[in-house]
Amino acid sequence: MRETRARGLMFASLILGMLTGCNVGSDTGTSDSTTTSNASAVGVWSGTDSISGLAVTALIDSKGQAAFLRADGTQFVGTVQVSGNNLAVAVDGYSNYGETFSDGATTGVGTLSGTVVTGTSLNATLSFTTSSGSSISGTWSLSFDALTSSGSSLAAVSANYTNGTSGAVVSINGLGDVTSQDASTGCGLNGTISTTDHSYDIYQIAFVLKSCTGSAAALNEVEFSGLAVLNSHTSPAQLVIAVTGVASSGDVGIVSYLDAT
Repeated sequence: MRETRARGLMFASLILGMLTGCNVGSDTGTSDSTTTSNASAVGVWSGTDSISGLAVTALIDSKGQAAFLRADGTQFVGTVQVSGNNLAVAVDGYSNYGETFSDGATTGVGTLSGTVVTGTSLNATLSFTTSSGSSISGTWSLSFDALTSSGSSLAAVSANYTNGTSGAVVSINGLGDVTSQDASTGCGLNGTISTTDHSYDIYQIAFVLKSCTGSAAALNEVEFSGLAVLNSHTSPAQLVIAVTGVASSGDVGIVSYLDAT
């Protein structure tokens, strides 16, 4: 009986050791005398895509959920895996709603691979194919953004914001309730914003759109979710939101820049 129990414990330990090889944060696993430590990709990262010349911002929360945003409104989302200093992400890509990739597609899939140094740098190569079959590549050199360490809280993000594109006012209260009414499209927005780790300036957001008219009617009842970051170092403060959802016409991505009022 004791021998069976000992073998069971050894097997469980082996499985646990295999499972702790990859994650988004720092991790230390010991096998005999060998110690490995995974870098952390958590934070806000900013830099440039050397191929397109566009600015790139990455939001990665403590659970590994990530949104990589290009200056043209394109977003690539997925879950980050880190082993040592090596980073890998299977990404879904979305053009900003109302826009398309150069071949007319609005979505696609790809991979992102590279290296990350905790709190310093993230370098990655994008290999992406649109739903119409066109290939898109990118080479990103990103630096850790100091605003990451500003922390997050419902009190900090609570305010009224104006959407720089539509002019709609978005209100966030101290409980994390998010509401908006867009006069140009008729869209009413109801949702929530939250934070799972107060150490980092990254938020999780989810909302539903209703009563949209015209070309925006395709967004009615779509459940959007994604990430947000609050830049309180600018005047006015700016809340950047990147969300995705599934509409009757297909997958949809929206990137919004909201200025505090």
